[in-house]
Amino acid sequence: MRMPLIAGNWKMNGSLALVEEFGQAFADVSLPVNVEVALMVPFPFLDAAGRALGETSVTVGAQTLSDRPSGAFTGEVSAAMLRECGTRLVLVGHSERRTLFGEDDAAVLARVKAALSERLTPVLCIGETLEEREAERTESVVLGQLESVLDALAPAERARLVIAYEPVWAIGTGRTASPEQAQAVHAAIRERLARYEQALADGMRLLYGGSMKADNAAELLAQPDIDGGLVGGASLKVDDFLAICQSAG
Repeated sequence: MRMPLIAGNWKMNGSLALVEEFGQAFADVSLPVNVEVALMVPFPFLDAAGRALGETSVTVGAQTLSDRPSGAFTGEVSAAMLRECGTRLVLVGHSERRTLFGEDDAAVLARVKAALSERLTPVLCIGETLEEREAERTESVVLGQLESVLDALAPAERARLVIAYEPVWAIGTGRTASPEQAQAVHAAIRERLARYEQALADGMRLLYGGSMKADNAAELLAQPDIDGGLVGGASLKVDDFLAICQSAG
């Protein structure tokens, strides 16, 4: 069985006070033992989140990283720095990094390799825009993004990834893929993974990352190929995020 993963992505939101609020809330509740929970917080909050959540089962993650190990790259953060801060997971290739910061498939691959080099777990984000979906290019885009990374990795490296499917048209728009739409893409991803190795397809966790909320999480998570969620806005609200985590149990 694949252990569900619910990962909250705060993006450029939050505060130290919110970090403390989450730390207190998660210390006072019992999360399902069969669910992994993570919070991907902004870089300045990594240390505080590690301390606030240290007595809980919640994993602290980062939202991106540099592809360089060190050097004169002002404003960048390396995989080794994240590891030293206690980070275990890191998002790579989020749609906002691709569209707003120009990270193409080659840049995403370089960051995946950087994360793997420091024993971090990359959460590889893949997804199509509304224009691409309406042109019936969903699978070609999503699977192309997937293959651009997997083709360049060794089998053991592939097995260390988590994949997050995030339909770009459903992020921050109030629109959500129906459970059937989400399942169809997840099934296509898992089928493509099987072409590399059946064990890879059987073991890889696939997350849905398109506006998962407390009121739609259970139906999405009930789909056979959806193993968790990459949660945006709802992860900034303690009660909503806890409800999603409980839905995965």
